[in-house]
Amino acid sequence: MLNRPLALIHVRALSPRARDAVLIAGNLRVPCKLGRSGLAFLKREGDGATPRGLWPMRRVLARRESWGWLRTALPFRFMAPDDGWCDAVTDRNYNRPVKLPYPASHEELWRKDHLYDVVVILGHNERPRISGLGSAVFFHLADPGGGPTAGCVAVAPEDMRKVLALCGPKTRIKVW
Repeated sequence: MLNRPLALIHVRALSPRARDAVLIAGNLRVPCKLGRSGLAFLKREGDGATPRGLWPMRRVLARRESWGWLRTALPFRFMAPDDGWCDAVTDRNYNRPVKLPYPASHEELWRKDHLYDVVVILGHNERPRISGLGSAVFFHLADPGGGPTAGCVAVAPEDMRKVLALCGPKTRIKVW
């Protein structure tokens, strides 16, 4: 890990409608995936777009059994099977973590496809939190089959380890 974490990580889309991008963290350049609808200036719940903007990297959630030795200076905690994220636009916990089972619509963070084995919570639509402007925008693991995300930024597991080792509490990710 660096003595001083990076202040900024860039995610540069290959085009506005592209599902592919390049993540640049210092001297590290790695391919990454974006939402199935490319980029959007104004994110809407369920639109499949990755929101453009500058987002703080709030904290890392990871499965202990496969990511217990992960190195990062970001706030970190191990994930539990009952961790979820509310995506119900009319719920009071919209775009917030919840414990499962949860009565409103939500995402399960403990996924069978392992794409969320490491999740970095990004500070999109949090202050103020506006219903319908997008929830669960994460930096997570990419689909090994090469598919796009539902509106997040995703990288291969080996690249995630490298990127997180460069991050600290003040690191932000710029998607453009």
